[in-house]
Amino acid sequence: MYAIVNIAGQQFKVTENQNLYVHRLSDDEGSSVKFDEVLLIDNNGKVTVGSPSVAGASVKAKVLSHLKGDKVIVFKKKRRKGYKLKRGHRQYLTRIQIESIKG
Repeated sequence: MYAIVNIAGQQFKVTENQNLYVHRLSDDEGSSVKFDEVLLIDNNGKVTVGSPSVAGASVKAKVLSHLKGDKVIVFKKKRRKGYKLKRGHRQYLTRIQIESIKG
């Protein structure tokens, strides 16, 4: 059984007991989170597609930790002009574990 769910503006294909890195959620570590915007559910070959979401379906997850992603270097340069700009970025992430899928 799997589901496609919208979490923090991104769509993820999730199964039970799966660990997932998503954009930072405001919930505390160790707390449970419920996602109601389920777009599709596949229950052993029986597919239910929502328009836009499946009514009564939800995905329950547990927040494991908050962390920062790998550094991405942004380097800009214009040749022969003396213009160089180097900046870094680290995305804030949340690690969650999918506990159950109801649909």
